[in-house]
Amino acid sequence: MKYETVIGLEVHVELATESKIFCSCSAHSFGAEPNSHVCPACCGMPGMLPVVNRRVVDFGMKAGMMLNCDINRVTTFDKKSYYYPDLPCAYQTTQWFAPVAVNGRVDIETSAGKKSVRIKQIHMEEDAGKLVHDICEGTTHVDFNRTSVPLIEIVSQPDLSSAEEVEAYLVRLRTLLRYAKVAECEMAHGTMRCDVNLSVKPEGSDVLGVRTEMKNMNSIEAIKRAIEYETARHIDAI
Repeated sequence: MKYETVIGLEVHVELATESKIFCSCSAHSFGAEPNSHVCPACCGMPGMLPVVNRRVVDFGMKAGMMLNCDINRVTTFDKKSYYYPDLPCAYQTTQWFAPVAVNGRVDIETSAGKKSVRIKQIHMEEDAGKLVHDICEGTTHVDFNRTSVPLIEIVSQPDLSSAEEVEAYLVRLRTLLRYAKVAECEMAHGTMRCDVNLSVKPEGSDVLGVRTEMKNMNSIEAIKRAIEYETARHIDAI
């Protein structure tokens, strides 16, 4: 039996603002001393209230226009509660019910021809901190410098069907966002990261298979290898 691969992406992009999304700490901490770009607000201290960075909202709308989205006239933030050591509030401030932009499109071209990839939504959110694992000491350190750095998450519909199409889509996203000057999209620095949602289905079928998610990947070559491996694993499992 022949199978088709079905892929949807969640791309997290750090916005090129000077300060974080809900406080005035610097958003540029790559290579800085751990915990040197933090304040009571982004460390989740009790009683500290967030104040939204207007520039983040501007960049979110600009990204939506670059990706042919409808811009919502009313947009709200929501709390996604989960506990993890690098999330000091035990919740992430993100968007779900009223994201900044919806119903977009990105046009790509591969050896198979031209294709439009539908964008479900773009939402603004804060980044989490970073865990640094020291295998010599057998300990894990927490760096909160990245906490509350502004992100947009670009959620596509499951319209991609190969590693080649995923590469073309990511390159196109990077080009558009850099041209608009809303993001640097340096994957090597972690300012563009990707969650890959993948399943397989019998060729010609309308019924989607069981989906798995490969999270937080920051290299196009690694993403392509992961897609090829996971596709083969799914087919073998079936």
